[in-house]
Amino acid sequence: MKLAHVQLRETFNKFWARLDHKNVAPISLVPKEDPSTLFTGSGMQPLIPYLLGEPHPLGKKLYNIQPCFRSQDIARVGDNRHTTFFEMMGNWSLGTYFKKEQIPWMWNFFTHQLGLAKEKLFISVFEGYKDIAGDAESLTVWKKLGIQKDHLFAYGVDKNWWSRSGVPEAMPAGEPGGPDTEIFYQFDHIKHDKRFGDKCHPNCECGRFLEIGNCVFMQYKKNADGTFSDLPNKNVDFGGGLERILAAVVDTPDVFAIDVFSEIIKSIEAYTGQSYLKGANQSAIRIIADHLKAATFLIHNRVYPSNKQQGYILRRLLRRAAVKFNKLTGAVGTFSGLDFKIILESIIDTYKGVYFETADLKKIIPVVVEEMDRFGKTVRNGLREIEKLNKIDGKIAFDFYQSYGFPLEITEELLRDKGQTINRAQFYSEFDKHKNLSRTASAGKFKGGLANQSKQTIRYHTATHLIHQALFDVFGNVRQEGSNITAERLRFDFYCEQKVTQEDISKVEQIVNAKIKEGMPVNFKMLSKEEAIKIGARAFFKEKYADQVKVYFIGDYSKELCGGPHVQNTKEVGTVTIYKFEKIGSNLYRLYAK
Repeated sequence: MKLAHVQLRETFNKFWARLDHKNVAPISLVPKEDPSTLFTGSGMQPLIPYLLGEPHPLGKKLYNIQPCFRSQDIARVGDNRHTTFFEMMGNWSLGTYFKKEQIPWMWNFFTHQLGLAKEKLFISVFEGYKDIAGDAESLTVWKKLGIQKDHLFAYGVDKNWWSRSGVPEAMPAGEPGGPDTEIFYQFDHIKHDKRFGDKCHPNCECGRFLEIGNCVFMQYKKNADGTFSDLPNKNVDFGGGLERILAAVVDTPDVFAIDVFSEIIKSIEAYTGQSYLKGANQSAIRIIADHLKAATFLIHNRVYPSNKQQGYILRRLLRRAAVKFNKLTGAVGTFSGLDFKIILESIIDTYKGVYFETADLKKIIPVVVEEMDRFGKTVRNGLREIEKLNKIDGKIAFDFYQSYGFPLEITEELLRDKGQTINRAQFYSEFDKHKNLSRTASAGKFKGGLANQSKQTIRYHTATHLIHQALFDVFGNVRQEGSNITAERLRFDFYCEQKVTQEDISKVEQIVNAKIKEGMPVNFKMLSKEEAIKIGARAFFKEKYADQVKVYFIGDYSKELCGGPHVQNTKEVGTVTIYKFEKIGSNLYRLYAK
């Protein structure tokens, strides 16, 4: 018998394929050429250039299921609906059909294809704002479908408006945006909690309603005078979380009760001897399940624990999972990395045939084991330091957290044994100071949206193509593992079975600069994937490419599958200096250039 999440995927894919939509392959959790964000955080993210006017190689009717990760939700995981890793199911119209087609299709999918009871579904629409009219068209379509008045709700720009910049006032001139209509599922057995208001409604936070679909109608452009006019081509963007939709299908408000988590949670219960049904354990088990799942997907996308950027987030996930594991087992500082093996196996098994194969365990388990063993030693070192102190206040507790990654929960447990308590307000005051500094330092790094397309990042982007080909020139065969481009530098990761020396990297640098000086033209062609491979175009091995692809040519030297953008001539790149080179794993290397 197929797992429910596998059936849901198949139903979704077949539904949109029958409506002449083309499947867009998911991109990596770490966007290849988008320095504005650490992770792919929405299903819309890879489609934004096409929603803004660039023609998509697959046409104007598209759908996909996109894995996503949101680091900003780490602290929220533990309740019954927040996760850091999730999948977004979506469909798009790039200037073809609009509201009168999309809304009935969306209703058909939820009620006929998935069999959700109509009386449990509630709808929200845009009520209007200043000179922007309310979405009467969507409201009319919903009424024609038989939606009763008490199941229809209207909200303002804070709930039912979309633009990359947020509310209309924040939008710059020329920015597109528009209203959205959302569909909610009601859990009858959940009673309204009046702490969240006297009356319950779809956007109430009491837990009785769950948003399962959001359809954005991109129909307006902001003018220079602050008014709005219609876009010549209007787009549709639908998104629905796979996990939330599945929770509605099985009628549970707990997303951790669906089958993308059930086997993972069983493995945690089996190893720790603790039951998920015991309320006191639920938060810890949810955090372990979510964080280890997210970590597994990040490692699969070639993210490794470190103190910077994506690697820092991965380290934070693994350590927080270890803290909660400590809490369940009572084995403070004595856990081994191998303790998590059975949980990782259950994650791979859950998504086998969708994202993973059994062989992937060999790549993922060693990374987790090494990081967890390192953290275990850190915890033990922290324990020794705590024993030396007579009293620990909130500031000292935060210093331990910062220096040793030593969680407040463990510090508190040890001090309860000594009859001491920690001033939590003082701890969180220090924590907030640090968080504000971090937020300032990393402003813009965690938000989604278009890639930074400054002149310098475009130059670096083109340089990565030259570096990729030059590595082939020197070693005969390499495999690109990822890249990261900012306005200050480029980073390029690659796999090579030969030993790579500094002398080799110097040769690569010489080749790249020689090609730049030649002044080669840079252009692209739309080709079939088969034709692109046949002519020897390089590809990023982790990407799943569509049937029609964009191939960028740098003279007759380099040809690579890529979405762009690039300079028009290599002379625009300027001199490239590879200033750092390091080994980051077995046959894995990383170089930095500027």
